[in-house]
Amino acid sequence: MWARIVRWRWALLVTVLVGAGLAFAFWPEAVRVDEAEVTRGPMQVGITDDGVTRVHDLYTVSAPVTGYVTRIELDAGDPVFANRTVLARMAGAPSTPLDTRTRGELGDALNAARAAERATVAALDLARGDLSRAEELARRGFLPKAQLDATRAAARTAEADVQRARAESRRLQSAMAEPAATGLPHGGAVAVRSPVSGVVLRRLNESEGVVALGTPLMEIGNPAQIEVVVDLLSREAVQVKPGAAVEITRWGGPNPLPGKVRIVEPFGRLKISALGIEEQRVNVIVDFAPEAAAAIASLGHGYQVDGTIILWRDEDVVRVPVGALFRGETGGWQVLIDADGRARVRDVVIGHLNEQFGEVLNGLSPGDRVVLNPGRIVDDGTRIRRR
Repeated sequence: MWARIVRWRWALLVTVLVGAGLAFAFWPEAVRVDEAEVTRGPMQVGITDDGVTRVHDLYTVSAPVTGYVTRIELDAGDPVFANRTVLARMAGAPSTPLDTRTRGELGDALNAARAAERATVAALDLARGDLSRAEELARRGFLPKAQLDATRAAARTAEADVQRARAESRRLQSAMAEPAATGLPHGGAVAVRSPVSGVVLRRLNESEGVVALGTPLMEIGNPAQIEVVVDLLSREAVQVKPGAAVEITRWGGPNPLPGKVRIVEPFGRLKISALGIEEQRVNVIVDFAPEAAAAIASLGHGYQVDGTIILWRDEDVVRVPVGALFRGETGGWQVLIDADGRARVRDVVIGHLNEQFGEVLNGLSPGDRVVLNPGRIVDDGTRIRRR
C-alpha cells in the first residue's frame, strides 16, 4: 500500500492541489454590507412643513380722503409712533365737495364707529378681568395652561379691536373735518398719522399724486411680535393640538428655534400643489418661545421657515435606524443582525417611527449590530463582512 502511494505521490499531490484550488475558487465570499448599531437615546415624531413668519398685528394705512397725496418719505424699517408720526400729507379738500347727504352719511358712520369703539373698550375691560382671574387660578394650580394661553390671546385680540375701532373713528372724523389752508395743491391738508407704534414694513404708494379714498399707502407692524404660520394638510392638522412644542428650522441660523402651537385654524382651504394636485390646507399658528427673542430679531414679516410640530417625544428609548427595517412574510417588522459574521433574521416589535429611527419595543438590545439596506443578496445565514 505504501509503495503504491509512493509511486503515485505526484499524481495525488496534483489532484489535492487542483481540488483545493477549485474549492477556494467556488467557496462563497462574504458579502460586504453597511452596518449600524442599535442605540439608546432621545427620539421624537413630528410633522414638518413650510412656514412663513408674519407680524402678529398688521396694519394697512389707507388714504382717509380722495385727494392729492405728497411723496411718502418714510422708508421700510423706519420707526413710527402711535398718533404722533405723520406718514403722509394729503390735500384736505376732496375732489368733490361734501354735500349735505354725504356729510350726514359720514356723521352716521362716525356715530356707529364711536359706538363700536365703546363696545370694544367694554370687551377689552372684560377680557382683562378674565385674564386677571385666569392668572390667579393658574397661579393656584386650578387652571390648565392651555386655557390661560387662550385667555391671554383673547385679551390681545380685544386690544387690537380697540385700536382698530379708534383708528376708524379718527379716519371718519378726519374725513368730516374742514381742511386747514396750506400751500399744498387743491387747498388744505390732512395729516395721515400712524395708528400704532412699530416700524414701516412696506410702502404701498410712494410717489405723490391723486389717490382715491381707501387706497392703501403703507403697512405698519411691530417686528418684535412675530409669529409663524405653518401650512399643513388637513389630515395632518387634526393630529395637532394647541400647546404642542414646535421646532423652527431653516430660518437662517444654526440651531432650531423653539415655539408652541397657539391655534389650529378651523377653516381649511383648497390649494393646488406644484404637481397640480388639489389639497386641503389648514393654517397652524405658532408663537416663538421667550428664549428665542434674541434670534427672531433678525426675522421679518414674510420670511420662509420650516416648522416641525412635535407629536411625540421620549428622552430614553431603544432606537434602530429605519434603513435596517423591512417587512417579513407575515407583515411584521424584521432586521438582519450580524451574528459572528453571518446575517440572521430577527423579528422586532416597533413603536413610533420617524425619518431616522424606529422605536424598539422588543427584539433588539443596545449594542446589537444590524445590516443597513440589505437588499436581495443578503438573507438568513449569508456570510457578511462590514464594509
